Amino acid sequence: MLRNKYYPRCHKSLVIIFLSLLYAFPVWAHEDRNLLSGRFSQADIQSLLMPGKSWVSYPAYADRDGWDKLTREHKAALIEKGEKMLSYPWKVVKATDYLEFERSGSRQKMEGPMGENHDAFVSLLLAELAEGKGRFMDQLANGIWYFCDVSSWTSSAHLVRQKNQRPLPDPWDQIIDLAGGDMGAVFAWTLHFLQEPLDKVHPLVSKRLRHTLQERILDPFMQRDDMWWQAFHATPETMVNNWNPWCNFNVLACILLLENDPVKRAEGVYRTMVSADKFINYNHADGACEEGPSYWGHAAGKMYDYLQLLYYATNGRISLFEEPMVRNMGEYIAKSYVGNGWVVNFADASARGGGYPGIIYRYGKAVNSPQMISYAAYLYAKEKANPRITEGKDIFRAFENMRFEPELKQVEPRLIRQRFTWYPETQFCYMTNDQGFFFAAKGGYNAESHNHNDAGTFSLYVNNIPMLIDAGVGTYTRQTFSDERYSIWTMQSDYHNLPRINGASQPFGRDYKARQVVFDSTKSTLSMELAGAYGEAAAVKSWKRTYTLLPANGLRMEDAFQLSALKEPNALHFLTWAQPDLSVPGKVMLQKEGAGLVMEYDNKQFEAAMDTISLTDVRLSNVWGPQIYRLRLTARKQNLSGKYFIHIKKM
Repeated sequence: MLRNKYYPRCHKSLVIIFLSLLYAFPVWAHEDRNLLSGRFSQADIQSLLMPGKSWVSYPAYADRDGWDKLTREHKAALIEKGEKMLSYPWKVVKATDYLEFERSGSRQKMEGPMGENHDAFVSLLLAELAEGKGRFMDQLANGIWYFCDVSSWTSSAHLVRQKNQRPLPDPWDQIIDLAGGDMGAVFAWTLHFLQEPLDKVHPLVSKRLRHTLQERILDPFMQRDDMWWQAFHATPETMVNNWNPWCNFNVLACILLLENDPVKRAEGVYRTMVSADKFINYNHADGACEEGPSYWGHAAGKMYDYLQLLYYATNGRISLFEEPMVRNMGEYIAKSYVGNGWVVNFADASARGGGYPGIIYRYGKAVNSPQMISYAAYLYAKEKANPRITEGKDIFRAFENMRFEPELKQVEPRLIRQRFTWYPETQFCYMTNDQGFFFAAKGGYNAESHNHNDAGTFSLYVNNIPMLIDAGVGTYTRQTFSDERYSIWTMQSDYHNLPRINGASQPFGRDYKARQVVFDSTKSTLSMELAGAYGEAAAVKSWKRTYTLLPANGLRMEDAFQLSALKEPNALHFLTWAQPDLSVPGKVMLQKEGAGLVMEYDNKQFEAAMDTISLTDVRLSNVWGPQIYRLRLTARKQNLSGKYFIHIKKM
């Protein structure tokens, strides 16, 4: 994930760099917990698995009373959504649409129409299950035939992991990615519920689909060990991110629903367990998601889905829900919620979100977390008029959302706000005070999953309004996950709330990290040494940053530094949602959405200036509007050592 220049035909160099970052080295080594494969052997799995599909608790297709009870008030909406797809024209994804990823960096050219096809199929499937009259069967058969005809279900951005390292699908080199795995699971459920009515359309439809699922999901997973997310060859330094539980969940669903041979079934399930252990081993016991709240549903959330599916298939005889770490990973999503739809958004996460109430409720129930359960009810109450039952292409979550919604309705909505949350291994810190301040900061290192060069940055919210912010990330392109990544401004430390030291910003790499990170809950302080996050170019011996959240007088930030040489004036950067008012020397006024802050600084020490950042990317403008701002406090004098103080108070 570096970014230097554009490669018109960026085959091997792009992929090698991308994979080297995908397998980036964390500061802390994995702990080989092996909570699944270390406790159960493959022979154990064969005896623990329930026979056939007896574990499936959803009603059979012909059980109309069962489906009416499951879909309840959502039945009409599901059918109506499917009806809109009865004349849907299945969109052709051309060879050049795939190649556009290589040519311009665009993923949308291919992902757009393919995603619409995926969504159409899911809508038709849910409509047929809800109604049960066969009205949608022909169009479902059309969709199955279409998806079997295309060479791959994998996204163009991920096809560069084929042996030829090009984004055009190679039908002789099938790999499993997020999109392909999602569709595999959808089609496995389709065969489970609808094989008999599909056979009435024509027996070849289900027969061909079963054959295609074998070729694109079951065989690649069982025969290959080189798909990076499997992590079978992971070392203590290997990154294992959300891809692992997400793909393993989809593969597990396919194995449980499609494989009839008990021996092969047990072998496949155990293989997913060995792989899923790598994700659990990679994560810290404190439970924080280094990828941010936007990815929690794909990381810890998918791990929960995987574990829940395994729990169902073994009638509860394999369960990790009593593990403190699993509970910690779940509660992260509730603790990272600020309010009014705003979340703490480190890495590539968006500042808006909060998660889906259904998955949070079920996870919270499984691990016995009152905080997650009441938070899920809070989210559900906010959308009660139009609750989200479907979640993209995840058919399992749709079933589970409908199944558990009656329980969720009975829970009292409540946000459990804590004075502080400290993740000692991931080095995330949240603090609140009675003034309505919510402070969030991170230590960490510059090779985390979905990394930004942001060791030491912070965000500040007042009355649930973001004031000093993390912009997030724009629309994903080829450049986002390539050697061009860090020429994107959102990834750079100069566009986070961090110093620019001697004219140098933070580089990418596992060695660039915060050190001596100490949180003192009794004093509400977080301190860290940031010199090691900048490298030799900064000529910095020490840069100790200390944040103190005062009980009734705002936030105090102190930077104590020692340099070995003088190159360029130091500068403190702050990203703001509100336009800074610099009219009063020594003070910066910020006002937004009814909230106001005053940032006090020494006018003799700093010269204040402001940059307007136009947001032309809709993924950013949908969150912040047309622009955000960067405040720059540049040192008037160059000194080898000194201290900077910033005091941030309510206006």
